[in-house]
Amino acid sequence: MRLLLFTGKGGVGKTTLAAATAAGLATRGYKTLVVSTDPAHSLGDAFAQRLGAEPAEVDHCLHAAQVDSRGLVDDVWQELRGKLRSALAGAGIDSLDAEELTVLPGVDELLALTEVQRLAESGRWDVVVVDCGPTAETLRLLALPEAVSGYLNRMWQVKLAGPRGTVEAVRRLAAHLESLRRLLTDPATTGVRLVLTPERVVVAEARRTLTSLALRGIRVEGAIVNRLMPAPGVWRGAAASWLRTRRREQDAVLAELGGAGLPEFARVEHRAAEPVGLPALLEISHELYGDQDPLTLKDNTEAPLLHVSEVDGGYELRVAMPLGPDAALELARVDDELAITVDGFRRLIALPEALRPCSVTGAASDARGLVVSFTHPGGAE
Repeated sequence: MRLLLFTGKGGVGKTTLAAATAAGLATRGYKTLVVSTDPAHSLGDAFAQRLGAEPAEVDHCLHAAQVDSRGLVDDVWQELRGKLRSALAGAGIDSLDAEELTVLPGVDELLALTEVQRLAESGRWDVVVVDCGPTAETLRLLALPEAVSGYLNRMWQVKLAGPRGTVEAVRRLAAHLESLRRLLTDPATTGVRLVLTPERVVVAEARRTLTSLALRGIRVEGAIVNRLMPAPGVWRGAAASWLRTRRREQDAVLAELGGAGLPEFARVEHRAAEPVGLPALLEISHELYGDQDPLTLKDNTEAPLLHVSEVDGGYELRVAMPLGPDAALELARVDDELAITVDGFRRLIALPEALRPCSVTGAASDARGLVVSFTHPGGAE
């Protein structure tokens, strides 16, 4: 089973391209499910079909659904939240504090991700294509399993007490979050496809997204440049002049993409008519992938997130993540972890065992990532 996550800045056309990719996969015989976790659902509009929370057949081998995260909160979270509140009160925590501790931030997004995992692991599908929300929401969504695990660990530190069933429920939730993290960071299963338009503001956000995902060990296997203006050819007149100017601007942005640290990208031209319905989506799929299997995109998975090499007097740790020349980078050692913050996105990375007794002596960055220098224990500071 493969899991493909489509995301991008709002308005770049990720829903259309996710739907087109799913349609193309289905025509190749893959049992395909495309599901939307975007709160502003438009997947049904792309197929010109009413969709609900349960997968509905769109075509042979193709099903679609729109996750109702609010309904999941009402059905699933409230029961567990009540158990946690009772357990915390039983541990001597004031009722008001207990209420605050069980208001879990991002629970609706977390349950949406849980529903995607349930569908993906049901055994019914060869591929699950996910139409995620805009990049800011997607980054929060993909960070939740790790963040909520920390939240639960803090709850254990207050010596959670109560009925055995409640304790087991919390333990099961922690185990489930770990399984979510493994699913998202498994490069053989999960890949992100960034959708962008050829505009500098959009490309800048895509670069930051790529860095954040790399920090979390989530593979970005490709990028799609959408809404590229067609070349006007020998046309004349004001409209043709406008097209030439706009296309030159877009070509200039495309020329810069190679140095932005983005993976190889495909292109889709802007269409005069809105692509709605299966025939229009299949046209886009053919333009996007041609005769290539949509599952076999070239990707950037050759370099692991962390790589340690021994040098004279110590070690170098490379953290593989694209960094732009204007990236705001902060680095700190926290016990046996390295705290890395890039453009406001922070990640604690556990140091490899060989580096834990060593001291940090310096750091440098380039387009491929961050290099941190360590001395051997007892070496020069």
